[in-house]
Amino acid sequence: MTSDLKELQEKINITFNDEKILFEALTHRSYLNETVTKGLNSNERLEFLGDAVLSFWVSGQIFRKFPELPEGKLTFIRTSLVRTTTLTKLSQNLSFGKYLMMSKGEESGGGKENPALLANCFEAVLGAIYFDQGIEKASQFLQNNFEKLISELDDPDKLKDSKSVLQEKVQAKNDPTPTYKLISSSGPDHKRTFTMGVYVNDKLLGEGTSKSKQEAEEIAAQHALELLD
Repeated sequence: MTSDLKELQEKINITFNDEKILFEALTHRSYLNETVTKGLNSNERLEFLGDAVLSFWVSGQIFRKFPELPEGKLTFIRTSLVRTTTLTKLSQNLSFGKYLMMSKGEESGGGKENPALLANCFEAVLGAIYFDQGIEKASQFLQNNFEKLISELDDPDKLKDSKSVLQEKVQAKNDPTPTYKLISSSGPDHKRTFTMGVYVNDKLLGEGTSKSKQEAEEIAAQHALELLD
């Protein structure tokens, strides 16, 4: 794993003072069941830290970019920037799935391509960067990954969530309003993952998985839009 860690550090252009922190950021809790290494933790604590750093940094960026927007609109923009689908794509761009440590069962089930796990990994790596390197390096990492996304936010009034767009498209065809149903859920009560489905005329058009039902519905709507398009 040492060579993989060095490869990843070169990819993100950050050299860690303590590589154990980066290793922890790449460790899914399922991996702990198959290793004899003592004192190893999963990436959930670093994910918690990274989530806070991400929200703080993005809030500052859009606060400066849109000085006239009210709090509610800023919240909507921030949500669109930090949602699971965005973080998953960024994680895929950096090939984080290649370095994720997990159980054989989790991996055989597609864990290294799982959108929720990849999004969690992005936050965990960010948390590790902040913990090991400080806010300056963490900010630079985010700037490198979010600069294009933020620069494209020229007209926030045009931003629409996928659920609203899907509803408009479906109703334009005189079909009934889409409905969302829980397909499955997993994980402990304090950290559950939800899979939601969006249906039109009782036909499943898309599925989405996330840590919140609302975001899982948004992802399901995105997949439905791709199908309709």
